[in-house]
Amino acid sequence: MIMTKVEELTNPALFADEDRLHKLFTALRKDTPVCRVEPEEYRPFWAVTRYETIKDIELDNEQFLSNPRSILRPTEVEQAALKAFGTVNALEMLVNMDGERHKKMRRIGQNWFSPKNISNLRGNVEQLAKTMVNQMASLGSECDFAADIAMYYPLRVLMATLGIPDEDEAFILKLTQQLFGGEDEDMARTDGEETGAATRNEVLRDFHTYFGKLIEEKRANPKDDLATVIATAEVDGEAISHLEAISYYVLTATAGHDTTSHTLAGGMRALIENPDQLRLLQDNPDLIPAAVDEMLRWVTPVKSFVRTAKDDCEVEGVKIKAGESLALYYPSANRDESIFDEPFTFDVTRKPNRHLAFGFGPHVCLGMHLAKMELVSFFQELLPRLDSIELAGEPQVAKAIFVTGLKKLPIKFTMS
Repeated sequence: MIMTKVEELTNPALFADEDRLHKLFTALRKDTPVCRVEPEEYRPFWAVTRYETIKDIELDNEQFLSNPRSILRPTEVEQAALKAFGTVNALEMLVNMDGERHKKMRRIGQNWFSPKNISNLRGNVEQLAKTMVNQMASLGSECDFAADIAMYYPLRVLMATLGIPDEDEAFILKLTQQLFGGEDEDMARTDGEETGAATRNEVLRDFHTYFGKLIEEKRANPKDDLATVIATAEVDGEAISHLEAISYYVLTATAGHDTTSHTLAGGMRALIENPDQLRLLQDNPDLIPAAVDEMLRWVTPVKSFVRTAKDDCEVEGVKIKAGESLALYYPSANRDESIFDEPFTFDVTRKPNRHLAFGFGPHVCLGMHLAKMELVSFFQELLPRLDSIELAGEPQVAKAIFVTGLKKLPIKFTMS
């Protein structure tokens, strides 16, 4: 058997091969849970793979910082972003911030995404779920569930929440796929320059241009939507910067739907491959919320975030120097044998289910309540109407090391 080298953690193809990925994580959790990785095209980092260790690091935001490095990117990409945008991150998002600035910026969207406010959106979300299930039924007996349904439903919820015009749907979807899936040949931008860094920066410039215009529009004509909340936001009595506003939009408009799309498609695949669990849900629809948590654990669309050690420290007995990076691998945490009984079994009755698909601590996902509502609403609408479903071809996962999931899920089905 050929062993997967730890340097492969920067190879997008590894994340498209889930069996091989999880074998590597299982080995790392057992033998080297904090492992030094020195890939050629990336700055070195430590791979952290155990649940409790990741959780502890997430909680200690004073020692383990999100800034300046929050995502694994090739050195070339970081340097190109620094030159083009003045920061290696190209944006100033919540995921790049620490301390008081992070707390204050997070409050801008916190009320909007609170459980109380999200409950006011339930009717619209349920209507969109019904519309998408009807659209699935209209496709006949076959479709690509990932490309035809899962990619669009969370996007439409997000656009309605953010206040983005319907006619811009295809544009936002394309840019999101190019940003998160640019390492995959089916999603990469091909009409730009040759290098990955230049192409990625073109995508980011398109986001800057689009959301720059949206800021001007919402400030001139405020509406009751999240886009207006962001455009008119103030911190300590001063308007947030243009870059911070654009970054807030990009985070909300991309992570706000792409991760949910991947969970929806991956959850559907898990039900197809575990028909006993599908029947259990159809017979006991009250289990759907628990099933959604299991789908999130199972899929874990966000593969990692990076933290930087503020001071010299030890993590699981390994000495980490100040300024060194630690990549927290959530798919590994969510299969940790010390936390989850039979972690490689898809179980819609799993309880408790303390998965880390939304992260943990100060940087826990701002939109997690909306994401769970979307997923619950969709399956509550679909499952009572679904008479049969099976794979009609080989599922395909997009090649990417940050956010990824199914790009193709061909299915055959019958619906009432």
